[in-house]
Amino acid sequence: MTKMKKLFGIAAVFTMLSCHSKEKQPTTQQITEPVQVEQEKGLETATFAGGCFWCTEAVFLELNGVKTVKSGYIGGKTINPTYREVSTGETGHAEAIQIEFDPKKISFGELMEVFFATHDPTTLNQQGADVGTQYRSEIFYHNNEQKKLAEDYIALLDKENTYGKKVVTVVSPAPKFYEAEDYHQNYYSQNKEQGYCSYVITPKVEKVRKQFKDKLKK
Repeated sequence: MTKMKKLFGIAAVFTMLSCHSKEKQPTTQQITEPVQVEQEKGLETATFAGGCFWCTEAVFLELNGVKTVKSGYIGGKTINPTYREVSTGETGHAEAIQIEFDPKKISFGELMEVFFATHDPTTLNQQGADVGTQYRSEIFYHNNEQKKLAEDYIALLDKENTYGKKVVTVVSPAPKFYEAEDYHQNYYSQNKEQGYCSYVITPKVEKVRKQFKDKLKK
């Protein structure tokens, strides 16, 4: 096999293992205050973008104190965007998850700890083979306490040079979150044998189960 054929073969593998790979610069929606979210009494909301939402959803569903995890789109200019539209990179949305959690069982800080441990916050608009602004690393805060915690956490990671590179995760007020299509919800548990799930998501879930044993659902 020639060197050129080998390169094409490697490229094909990475393409198959990505959600989507097209990247364009979006025009994002600018807001200064987070949008209020309806939530059950005693629960709080956290919204994270850290690559393909199939991955992040699967990770956070493992955690005790997490009641629900919804996959969706946030931070763009299109109203009610579809997966096809977001995948072009033109709407400005990030693939994200919105978490309902019980702060008596798990804190926002602990959720951030898992968030930063299960994706690469130093790669701009990319997670592995998933490339595009829709795969950016971003924390969408719902109140000033979350904002401060997120900014302080990132500052600490940079100060301690945790990753050997600067963290590029953005901290933004949470705009409206659009829930993704039904087939994206709880995707991993229904498609574990699919290639992307096996090679990309399963290692993340296994890492959480090993590294955060004390935070798992019983």
